[in-house]
Amino acid sequence: MNEPLQQLIEALRHELQQYGEMLALLEQQQDSVLHRRSEDLLQTVGAIQAQARTLQHARDQREACRRRLARELGLPESAPFSDLLARIPPDYRPLLEALVQENNDLLIRVQQRARQNHLLLHRAVELMQRLLAAFLPPSAPVTYADNGQVSAGRPWSPSTLFNAVG
Repeated sequence: MNEPLQQLIEALRHELQQYGEMLALLEQQQDSVLHRRSEDLLQTVGAIQAQARTLQHARDQREACRRRLARELGLPESAPFSDLLARIPPDYRPLLEALVQENNDLLIRVQQRARQNHLLLHRAVELMQRLLAAFLPPSAPVTYADNGQVSAGRPWSPSTLFNAVG
């Protein structure tokens, strides 16, 4: 049982580290949005996606270690941490409880920061769409032909606006 327990502890520590790195990236992303650094924002998006994959891998490893320890303790693989804690040596319980609690706390903070960033990015896109709508008509403008009838006119294109502006 000692080896599976040590592996679970290491997996929990690794997962905790990955949550910390994700939180740092999300804070960096928020800073990039607030300070309008688009180049940095693009880099953080890629880094966050890569970190999400790394974090999922860490979670999968932790879960595999938890299942293995459960089997070693004669429990079903689906046994929750509380059942595992009751069966491990008392000296290890505070450490395992602290690691699980820290992971849960960081998960909550990561989720909150991700929601905040989502709202910030959504708001930025919404403002950009309004700005573009003010300058770019949604369809070709209505014009009249020499005979007074409505003409379909030329199809609108971004270059038309550019040429008209200067």
